[in-house]
Amino acid sequence: MLTGKQKRFLRSKAHHLDPIFQVGKGGVNENMVKQIADALEARELLKISILQNCEEDKTVVAEELASGTGAEIAQIIGNTIVLYKESVENKQITLP
Repeated sequence: MLTGKQKRFLRSKAHHLDPIFQVGKGGVNENMVKQIADALEARELLKISILQNCEEDKTVVAEELASGTGAEIAQIIGNTIVLYKESVENKQITLP
């Protein structure tokens, strides 16, 4: 689990990132989870935006993605989720 201090640190890092994935009407599917897991391995920190036509609640979407990819939810703000997962191969972020 991330501490409050670590979450603050990750939020500041994620601030300038653009969302790479979008969750739409279909919600979360297996293919999306796999792609996000791969992207997390490459980048460690990423934003995912939830579109207006997504039928699931953003908290549910965030939890499904986090559990599916083994990542931590650093933040849910508006319709944007920030996920963090420590990379095995390309570790770039050192948590405080």
